[in-house]
Amino acid sequence: MNRRNALKSAALGLGALSLSNAICATDRATGGKYKTNHSTCLWCYNGMSLEELAERGKDVGLQSIELTTVDQWPILKQYGLTCAMGTHKDFSIDTGWNDPANHGKLQEQYKKVIRDAADHGIPSVIVMSGNRRGMSDYDGMMNCAIGLRPMVKLAEEAGVTLQMELLNSKVNHPDYMCDHTQWGAALAEMIGSERFKLLYDIYHMQIMEGDIVATIRKYHPYIGHYHTGGVPGRHEINDSQELNYPAIVRAIHETGFQGYIAQEYIPTYDDKIAALAEGLRICEV
Repeated sequence: MNRRNALKSAALGLGALSLSNAICATDRATGGKYKTNHSTCLWCYNGMSLEELAERGKDVGLQSIELTTVDQWPILKQYGLTCAMGTHKDFSIDTGWNDPANHGKLQEQYKKVIRDAADHGIPSVIVMSGNRRGMSDYDGMMNCAIGLRPMVKLAEEAGVTLQMELLNSKVNHPDYMCDHTQWGAALAEMIGSERFKLLYDIYHMQIMEGDIVATIRKYHPYIGHYHTGGVPGRHEINDSQELNYPAIVRAIHETGFQGYIAQEYIPTYDDKIAALAEGLRICEV
């Protein structure tokens, strides 16, 4: 009996959650070639308090709970966690940087959130393109660059990275502009700063363009963060869905990536922490 099987047997009497904890800890100790920095997204755990998610999540190897705001960051610190990707209380997906009419309000919001992130040691803050509303992709890109450049300069000074999320406009976010990796990479080139990156959401990009591993290998210099999710449905990333997550995570690590990979799926298991532990384990390669 090897060490892993022995631990499984010893843990059988401890209950499902303890078993998940034990197996996950052992996999990290004896497992893969690469070190994965683990995060998850708060919105996926409706009905669970931040404190409970932090306490129980840390037990299974979680290091970050993201898409949280400045008032929540001290709570994470109490549990020895961080926020890998911060946001602000008035965050919007469809009202974004591609419309100059939004720039004034957004810039005031982001001046504060960038300062807050720097003060709390939060490495990154999310930004959104917004919806097209009849605008061309080129005009939207130009508008994003014009509006974001002053914020990127502040981010450079603060040591914070602004990251625009790639979302699908086919199923979940109709009309969203930053819905292809090539468009996001062109915007990053236009802005021209290491403090502006793409948040590559694997779930969304599988729906929009597929070819996940090749895309990551091609565009990884522009990518600063990853989100997971099973396709279809945005649930667990196990073999109930179509993506080969161990192969994808291995490809991410092979690019030299050292940031966070965040589980952003809605658990279907009765024990949501067991579902989270499974996702973390799958991403240990």
